[in-house]
Amino acid sequence: MIHKSQTRRSFLGTGAALTATALSAPMLGAQAKPRAVVIGGGAGGATAARYIAKDSQGAVDVTLIEPSRSYYTCFFSNLYIGGFRSLDSLEHRYGTLASEFGVNVVHDWAVGVDRDAKTVSLAGGGAVQYDRLILSPGIDFVDGSVPGWDLTTQNAMPHAYKAGTQTALLKAQIEAMPEGGTYVMVAPPNPYRCPPGPYERISMVAHYLKANNPTAKIIIADPKEKFSKQALFEEGWQKHYGGMIERIGPDFGGENTTVNAADMTVDIDGEVIKADVVNVIPAQKAGAICDAAGLTEGNWAPVVAHTMQSKLDENIHILGDASSQGDMPKSGYSANSQAKVAAMAVRGALTGSRVFPAKFSNTCWSLIDTEDGVKVGASYEATDEKIAKVDGFVSQTGEDAALRKATYEESIGWYAGITSDMFGTT
Repeated sequence: MIHKSQTRRSFLGTGAALTATALSAPMLGAQAKPRAVVIGGGAGGATAARYIAKDSQGAVDVTLIEPSRSYYTCFFSNLYIGGFRSLDSLEHRYGTLASEFGVNVVHDWAVGVDRDAKTVSLAGGGAVQYDRLILSPGIDFVDGSVPGWDLTTQNAMPHAYKAGTQTALLKAQIEAMPEGGTYVMVAPPNPYRCPPGPYERISMVAHYLKANNPTAKIIIADPKEKFSKQALFEEGWQKHYGGMIERIGPDFGGENTTVNAADMTVDIDGEVIKADVVNVIPAQKAGAICDAAGLTEGNWAPVVAHTMQSKLDENIHILGDASSQGDMPKSGYSANSQAKVAAMAVRGALTGSRVFPAKFSNTCWSLIDTEDGVKVGASYEATDEKIAKVDGFVSQTGEDAALRKATYEESIGWYAGITSDMFGTT
């Protein structure tokens, strides 16, 4: 069966279109070497492309399809909002993958997959053939999940859950808040990218406002009963930002929220709040190319834990946020870990090299205030049913300042390490 491509209009409607490089040739990659194609240049896709190219030593032709020439990490973008990092420090480019590892980097939108012909069609009009395909497209948003919000209102009420211009916009809106103003976040339901992310963002917004607008208020409309690192965040909010932050959970109507971008109001279970900044983080789903390829069940793409292969097509592997894989959270660390398993499986399938048993790990760091860092993480193994958690760890409430500072410094080292691992830079 041939799975029809989405139109360019419907695909680009899922996010801001970036400048794409059109390919004049009707078909790329007609050659003798086996072909691995990767869609998505983030923590999963860039890592997978680099490892296949590096470890196959030229035996596999590797193509990375990514519309953006600059990649801004979602992880650590909250620290930019809080004033701990510059936006430039989150920006990474693909030149080293091309020049040092031989990856064919194609800046274009992948708009469809013909699984029978094993081709990826591009918005620029060309197509790329593959023997194995890796999809790592990240997230898109579920239409209608927050009544009153859609992508046409994202400039008035930014999500900032795809880093770059949205992050810069949200920061600018926070900086422009009037004295004593109100910031409202509409938090997402499970599952979503980076479970601690919304609450680290609240911490970073509070850090900025405490220094620059101390009478401002922060309100969270939250559909979830509980959230990642909840005790740690709530302890930190009380310690550093007492009286500034109010969370409205489902017991008090947090799951019944409507927004109005025209008058900048948020209706939480009948109580209308006039806001100066509204940060809407909608419900999420796998990046649109997964659905276009016919590889989703519900909102996510199910995979085989041992290899990250799609359960619907053995020639396609799906990584990171887009995958439904079991116990791992949707995070940059998880995507990077899964990418190495998939890269090894792809290399083994295409070259006959040895494939070792899959192992996975994840850690998520969060900053609550200056040098007040916390973390949660686990190790995982592949079973026939899913990626299963083996053991885990989490920071504890009441830790001393020296340990929290060390945790934050550990996160800085991790950021340098993972971005180097993704892009091959030093």
